[in-house]
Amino acid sequence: MTVRVPVRPELLRWARERSRLPKDALLGRFPALPAWEDGSTQPTLNQLQSFAKATYTPVGYLFRETPPDETLPVPDFRTMAYVEVGQASPNLLDTIYQCQRRQDWYRDYARVRREDPLPFVGSLSMNSDATAAASLIRAALAFEPDQRGGSWAEALRMLADEADHAGVLVMVNGVVDSNTHRKLDPEEFRGFALVDELAPVVFVNGADTKAAQIFTLVHELAHIWLGESAVSDVDMMRASTNVVERWCNRVAAEFLIPAQALRGLEINLEDLVSALEQMARRFRVSTLVALRRLYDIGLLTDAQYRAQYPAELERVLGIMAERSGSKSSGNFYNTQPVRASKRLTRALIESTLEGQTLRRDAFRLLGFKKVATFDKLAERMRLA
Repeated sequence: MTVRVPVRPELLRWARERSRLPKDALLGRFPALPAWEDGSTQPTLNQLQSFAKATYTPVGYLFRETPPDETLPVPDFRTMAYVEVGQASPNLLDTIYQCQRRQDWYRDYARVRREDPLPFVGSLSMNSDATAAASLIRAALAFEPDQRGGSWAEALRMLADEADHAGVLVMVNGVVDSNTHRKLDPEEFRGFALVDELAPVVFVNGADTKAAQIFTLVHELAHIWLGESAVSDVDMMRASTNVVERWCNRVAAEFLIPAQALRGLEINLEDLVSALEQMARRFRVSTLVALRRLYDIGLLTDAQYRAQYPAELERVLGIMAERSGSKSSGNFYNTQPVRASKRLTRALIESTLEGQTLRRDAFRLLGFKKVATFDKLAERMRLA
C-alpha cells in the first residue's frame, strides 16, 4: 500500500516558484507535480523529500500550514525600475547564511587572537563628501589608476588582495558554495556587505563580468567604510531610491574613475563606443561605468545618457553571450580561497591544523567534504 503525505498544494507551488527553476525541468523529474499542485493526488514521503531537495527547500517547510515569511537577514536595497525586488531565491538566501556562518567563525577566531577592531569600519558617514571618501579608500587600498595591472581579472585580484590585507573577508563566487549546479544570477543580486568591526564581509557575485565585479567590490567596500550592511543595488541606469545606495555608487564611481583623472583625457564623443572602451581599459572598469562617469561630469545630458545606456547594455550583453561558451571553471585549489576569502581560508586551515577547529566544521565553512581536498588545499597555500 502506497502511503501519501497530506501536504498543502499551495506549499508545493510556493516551493516551485521560490526555487526559480523552470517548471518544465521539474516536470521531467516529477511528472505528477500538476496533480500535486491542484490537490487531486499527493506525493509519497520519498517523492516529497526528493522534491524538497530539488527545489532547495527545507523539507520541514512543506509540512507547514502556510509558507514561511523568508525575509533577508540584512537590509535589502535592491530595486528594479524603482520597484523593490521580491522574494529572494534559495541561492541568495543560502549564500548569505553561509557568509554569516563564516563571519561568526572568524569573529570568534579574531577575539581569541586578540585582534584589534578595524578602524576603517564605520569611519565614514552619509555626510562625508563622496570624492574625499573615494580618495581615502583608494589610498588605503593602494588602487590608484596606475596601480591596476594589465587586465580586468588582474585588477580584480589586486583589489581583492588589498582589501584582504586590510582585514576584509572578500568572497567572490558565481555558485552556491562549490555546487556548480546552483549558479548565482547577477540579475537578482551583484553583491552584499556584512559589517563587523572584526570580521567585515564583502561578497561579489562571480557570475558577473570581471569589470562589473570590480565596481561591485568597490561599492560593497564603501558600505563597510560607511558601516551599513546591505544586499546592494548597483544598477547605474537609474538613481537608486535609497540614499545609502546613491552615496555608495557615487563613491565607487569616483574611486574607479576620479573626476580629476578624466580632465586630462581626450574623449571623442563622436565615436562614443571607442571612447568608452578606451576609458574602460585605462581605469579597468566596465564601459557602463565609463558611460555613467561621462554623465556625472556633465559631458552627456540626461537625455543622452538615458538613450545611450540601454544601447551600451545591449552591446555588452551581446559580447558576454559570445564569450560565455568559452569560460572554464578554473582550478579548484586556485578558486576555492577566492570563493571563501583568502583570509578566512588561511585562518581556518591554521586553526584546524592547530587542533582548535574540528575538521568537519572547517569542511562545512569551506564548502567541501573530503580530507584529501583539505590537505591539498593546505599544501597549496603552504600551510601544511
